[in-house]
Amino acid sequence: MFPLNSWYVAGWDHEIGRKLLAKMICGIKVVLYRKTDGSVAALEDACWHRQLPLSLGTLEGDTVTCGYHGLSFNGDGRCTHMPSQETINPSACVRSFPIVEQHRFVWIWMGEAHLADPSKIPDFHQNENPEWAGDGGTTHLECDYRLLVDNLMDLTHETFVHSSSIGNRAVAEAPFTVSRTEESVIVTRWMIGIDPPPFFKKQLGGECLVDRWQIITFRAPSAVTIDVGVARTGTGAPQGDRSKGVTGFVIHVSTPETERSCHYYWAFLRNYQLSSQKLTTEWRESARSILAEDKTILEAQQKAVDFYGDRDFNPLSIDSGVILARRRIEEMVATERQNVNGYAKPIIPIVAAPTQIGEMAK
Repeated sequence: MFPLNSWYVAGWDHEIGRKLLAKMICGIKVVLYRKTDGSVAALEDACWHRQLPLSLGTLEGDTVTCGYHGLSFNGDGRCTHMPSQETINPSACVRSFPIVEQHRFVWIWMGEAHLADPSKIPDFHQNENPEWAGDGGTTHLECDYRLLVDNLMDLTHETFVHSSSIGNRAVAEAPFTVSRTEESVIVTRWMIGIDPPPFFKKQLGGECLVDRWQIITFRAPSAVTIDVGVARTGTGAPQGDRSKGVTGFVIHVSTPETERSCHYYWAFLRNYQLSSQKLTTEWRESARSILAEDKTILEAQQKAVDFYGDRDFNPLSIDSGVILARRRIEEMVATERQNVNGYAKPIIPIVAAPTQIGEMAK
């Protein structure tokens, strides 16, 4: 269901400090903490001795001491103390995970440590670039992380789920294109000469026709960025001049918790009025309200998927980007299975694309 040889967000950099933080990531219990040199350590949250969660223990220096019998482990997972004995069993260790801090996030590699390549972390430089301003948050979702990816790869739902903020009829009716590279799937939608939805009407300061864009980029297994914005019609945005408009950049990362739950990290950024904390707060809280609407839909959808477990989704043309994103995730999982077992187990996709959608997605 989720590839392990991948980078996932374990948390915002400010979340992880000198306290033991327990998380479930890809079905694995992890304890995270910041060492005395400021770097982050991540260990499997189970003592070697009797599997008590290490997160229930104590942190002294860079050492975690189990709260049951007092075994201690360093940031690499090696046991450094056993009670009532001088000799430490050399097999006494817990699993440690590669960690990289980048662009305000703490990234964790859940698979084979020797394969962890920091260059594979998605480029979210906007999240700490002085030419951008904004903020984000975390939302817990009781749903399969892939349902969130589906939601973000097809923004048609904005018309119906977010009609009071970022959605209007134009989103559902506008044409779009789908392309892919070895690393990404891109869905591009332009809406020319339309009425702006409520959120962007407020940003522009009044009534006018606008050209609106949505450029969605998926990077497997769970990162989606959306280049969004509006500009007054006729000012050149479709030709590349967005200077008369409003541009936003939205970061979405879904970290699987279990097969039916995930941690959703998001940030809403802009490239104008950079010094306005008021605007930053307004954008962040608007995003939080919008994502609360998504949470309601996605969690209800997960319940329906569980209830109708023998049914497949029925794809439409708007699912072209969804299909390619799912296909990429499935390929990653199949590759890992093949490497472990010597052969690839067949994976039955949840979305089976009809011929015309398959042609669109090539």
